[in-house]
Amino acid sequence: MMPSVRSGSTINEHLEGAMADSDELGKLGDLHSRGILSDDEFARAKARVLNGSAAAQRQSPIVHAINDFRRSRDDRWLGGVCGGIGRSTGIAAWLWRLAFTALALCAGAGVVVYLLMWFFVPLEPARAGVGQAAAG
Repeated sequence: MMPSVRSGSTINEHLEGAMADSDELGKLGDLHSRGILSDDEFARAKARVLNGSAAAQRQSPIVHAINDFRRSRDDRWLGGVCGGIGRSTGIAAWLWRLAFTALALCAGAGVVVYLLMWFFVPLEPARAGVGQAAAG
């Protein structure tokens, strides 16, 4: 039977997770061999690491939404932050713009938060438009 072909990013994510688990198990083994962890503590910690990798793949909806959050390319006035928040939350972007403006009037907090999000939140990937070939 032929193994199924998986995308490169999925394989890389799987290998990174397996390597992190391997590193963690190695550290636990070292602690156990030095006598810092008892046999029972080592067994429980090992089970937690091995069960945790499967649980980490099942994300809660909130964690999934945060990880998928991107700045908008289409609905933007400055950096696309409010458009991205609007797309993620389902609340109109103009309400988010109003909220950031109100926060900006409160000692500039809105400006600071907006600039931080503009810097740290990645821009959504470009969509293939007319005359552009779809990446694939």
